[in-house]
Amino acid sequence: MTIKKMTSLNITGKTVLIRSDLNVPIKNGIIQSKARILAALPTIQLAIKNNAKVIIMSHLGRPKEGCYTKKYSLFPIFEYLKKKLKQTNVYFSDDYKKSIKINSGEVVVLENVRFNKGELSNSDELSKKYSELCDIFIMDAFGSAHRMQSSTYGIGKFVKIACAGLLLISEINALKKVLKKPKRPMIAIVGGSKVSTKFNILNKLCKIADTVIVGGGIANTFLAIDYKIGKSLYEPDFVFEAKKLRDQYNIIVPIDSRVGKNFHRNEKSTIKLPINIQEDEEIMDFGDESIKNVIKIIKKSQTIIWNGPVGVFEFPFFRQGTEMIAKEIAKSNAFSIAGGGDTLSVIDMFDIQNNISYISTGGGAFLEFIEGKKLPAIDMLEKNLKLNNRIN
Repeated sequence: MTIKKMTSLNITGKTVLIRSDLNVPIKNGIIQSKARILAALPTIQLAIKNNAKVIIMSHLGRPKEGCYTKKYSLFPIFEYLKKKLKQTNVYFSDDYKKSIKINSGEVVVLENVRFNKGELSNSDELSKKYSELCDIFIMDAFGSAHRMQSSTYGIGKFVKIACAGLLLISEINALKKVLKKPKRPMIAIVGGSKVSTKFNILNKLCKIADTVIVGGGIANTFLAIDYKIGKSLYEPDFVFEAKKLRDQYNIIVPIDSRVGKNFHRNEKSTIKLPINIQEDEEIMDFGDESIKNVIKIIKKSQTIIWNGPVGVFEFPFFRQGTEMIAKEIAKSNAFSIAGGGDTLSVIDMFDIQNNISYISTGGGAFLEFIEGKKLPAIDMLEKNLKLNNRIN
């Protein structure tokens, strides 16, 4: 992989357009998790320090393309950045088509790119307009690096110089470390609701990890191989595929579960063996014996890949499995790498940010990189460098 890095360029006095990943949960205008913003700051701060004219763009949520929706506005993020960059003039622009005039060392935050028609379809017209905003494009949104969209991919065809920011480089280096020469035993903990969306990554992890632990709806699909699991969330179409994986690799499935009759925040939990689960009950967390089993495995591990909670951690009575496993990962001396939106929320909830070796801002990109796929944003940076080398 040969790409140009931000740190190799002279950006003083230049207008730099930074594609950050500021896609954070916001409720009633209040940011619920600042992890991705904080991860994006070093690149922004380096650009300011070098007296560049800084323009920041990002997506937020899934608004209808081309339509402004207040709850998906980046304005609360702009207000937060203004406080964090208090020595800097920071402005907000709700129209990327307007002429953006700023001085060196100043910052403009653009409104949600998904409000722009053509963003999701990677429109050449929109990509070209983005490129006209800057001298240098800095791709720093690892969380969107698997998206072939105008602000993450298309712009690379039109901008003269496209390079990688600090976060993108650090994400790639951390993941390469895990994949190339992991210390062993290496374990992977994969949670979440659907095995279908993570089947390819499970395949890959089974081949590179010594043990794969499954949780959430994914674990339920494995449990459904041998048991009737009531009204638990699982995917019947993937039971056969799950069985093939289980029979071939070392996959750890919960041996007991916390179940409830209603999917509700105040629902009380009961611990049951899979064979005892009734038709009107659903699995929503690991049971105590399953938690003990996983903790033993974590204690012996040297490398941990963690993606997704093992239960409905948002509900207080179905949080224990995710909480105890998360805290055990944090206590471990193993090299731990965690990724995915829900995983970031868990890390925030239990305040273990400083005890995870590397926290990836990516969800889909994190999984696709581990799976061995080339991310479109990396492909764009490579092509841009080749094009520039030919021209020069």
